[in-house]
Amino acid sequence: MLTTRFVNGAPNWIDLGTPEIDGAVSFYKGLFGWEFQSAGPDAGGYGFFQLDGRTVAGGMQTTPEQGPPSWTVYFRSEDAQATAKAAEQAHGSVLAQPMDVMGQGHLAILADQAGVPFGIWQPALTKGVDVAGDPGSLCWVELYTPDIAAAAAYYHKVLGLETSGVPFPGGTYTCVNPAGGDDASMFGGMVPLAEDPAEAQTGAYWLPYFEVEDPDAVVEKAQQTGGRVRMPATTLEGVGRMAKLADPYGARFAVIKGEPQQT
Repeated sequence: MLTTRFVNGAPNWIDLGTPEIDGAVSFYKGLFGWEFQSAGPDAGGYGFFQLDGRTVAGGMQTTPEQGPPSWTVYFRSEDAQATAKAAEQAHGSVLAQPMDVMGQGHLAILADQAGVPFGIWQPALTKGVDVAGDPGSLCWVELYTPDIAAAAAYYHKVLGLETSGVPFPGGTYTCVNPAGGDDASMFGGMVPLAEDPAEAQTGAYWLPYFEVEDPDAVVEKAQQTGGRVRMPATTLEGVGRMAKLADPYGARFAVIKGEPQQT
């Protein structure tokens, strides 16, 4: 699961692009207790979602030209320029060239071989989010893709990620971990779009999971405040209880109460 002991290739940041930041702030505060703190007058409206004073995500108001409402997952890179070049060489693309962000680090927005956007964060003063894996914070990411093998090859070339098959009720789940990592360093998975007709209709994308204490209560609150339930709260043996949601503006995410890890 995710921690803030960030290593190359692992998620270290996440942010929300939304057409209505005030409405999104209200929605996520109701779900997770987040507050929103502006990054300052020079940040173009960008700010930080915080939980008890610790940053769990970023967010800003965006226009239709900047893409649909969505959460973007960022992965740690020691060299954003080199990673962007590797993305192009692996038949992906660079949507936003690497740039310095006020001395905090360098970011780039890339797309994989299937056109799925994701971010790169090369840390400087800001290493990443302040909390991960705790209730109200990012704990897992999942790639919905039309071709698992092609995606695994792409992310291995670009980020050094490794994949492994884990027995799963009804089949095998493809887990993802940083290069040289073990089971404890797994931070996500890859899922064939064909396995979920609802996902197949919306196209390939990265889905962030947030840890919560009570998925059923979060689902109920989301429905009351304009969100949409994409998958009702469901218990998966050995994993936990989870639900897939969308916020009032269409940004997709999931929540989970994970089962305690066996030691």
